Amino acid sequence: MSDIEELSFEQAFGELEDLVQQLEAGDLTLDQAMALFERGVALATFCNAKLDSAELRVRQLVPISGDQLDDGAYDLSPFEESPPSDDPQ
Repeated sequence: MSDIEELSFEQAFGELEDLVQQLEAGDLTLDQAMALFERGVALATFCNAKLDSAELRVRQLVPISGDQLDDGAYDLSPFEESPPSDDPQ
């Protein structure tokens, strides 16, 4: 298990998925399960921080109504998901 800060989001998320599978299998001692759980919490916190950072970057780049403000800055607008379509692509 590497230092979390050195991982990319994808690597940390992948490791978190692996830890969840190991914990769900239930073939661990209490000490092993607790160690994996603690690592999982740290990985989840790291991934959440990365996602928050990415969301902030997206919000900073979204212009008002497709235009820049008069001063050239972009509006901080929340990211809105479009509803899922019924037509698979």
